[in-house]
Amino acid sequence: MESTADLRYDLFMTKEQLDLVFDNIRTWPDDDQAELIELAREIEARRTGVYVLSDDERAAIAKARKSRLLSEEESAAVLNKIGAE
Repeated sequence: MESTADLRYDLFMTKEQLDLVFDNIRTWPDDDQAELIELAREIEARRTGVYVLSDDERAAIAKARKSRLLSEEESAAVLNKIGAE
């Protein structure tokens, strides 16, 4: 019969397992790595309640601001509403 410690070991990744996963991820194509990064950012935002914009998102917002679709105040209001930094 497994002890509580054994069950905990089976349920959670060890440092070595994480290292192996990260080593494998480094061999993935760039598109797959980018997808994983985006998923990790979304998980972090959910856990912390703070969404940090990516460089691409910041660039898109800057482009939208220049297009004058929204005023600076409207843009700030939208970003504040979604809790983005």
